[in-house]
Amino acid sequence: MKRALPDPVHIVKSRRDGALAWLTSGIPYIGFLGIEFDRRGDELTAVLPFAPSNIGNPMIPALHGGVTAAFLEVTAIICLSWASLWEEIEAGQVDLGSLEPGSLPTLPKTINFTVDYLRAGLPRDAYARARIMRSGRRFASVQVEAWQDNVARPYALGLVHLLIPPAAGQPPP
Repeated sequence: MKRALPDPVHIVKSRRDGALAWLTSGIPYIGFLGIEFDRRGDELTAVLPFAPSNIGNPMIPALHGGVTAAFLEVTAIICLSWASLWEEIEAGQVDLGSLEPGSLPTLPKTINFTVDYLRAGLPRDAYARARIMRSGRRFASVQVEAWQDNVARPYALGLVHLLIPPAAGQPPP
């Protein structure tokens, strides 16, 4: 029996980009803040483009702490969701052609969230990456780091504990 040839790279890339767009499209706050996600393989980098409306103190000027916190939290939620979606896509368990625009999966819910503001966020683009420290069936711990010009000089760090929704067909905890 012949083995099927793998899909061409541009088809795979398009499928992955479509899945990420589908995942982020159901969260209005992502659109409100203008957050974008840059995907390289299975790694996501969140991008918060500069907008004057994100400035909290125009005298400094500095990014509003609430915008920074929301940026960190959204990054953690999307990166955790992407990690499980990525595995399902690669295993062939998710048919992206059958996904409906409004059929967003149940996203993890924040249990608690700690932000360390290390320095003022300047009026320019910001970037963030999340690292999943632990992910079980019911709970996940995610660290998030936000920076602007230099990845080695973060301006904010976050630790997010999330409640993972039950898998399809399983009863809630």
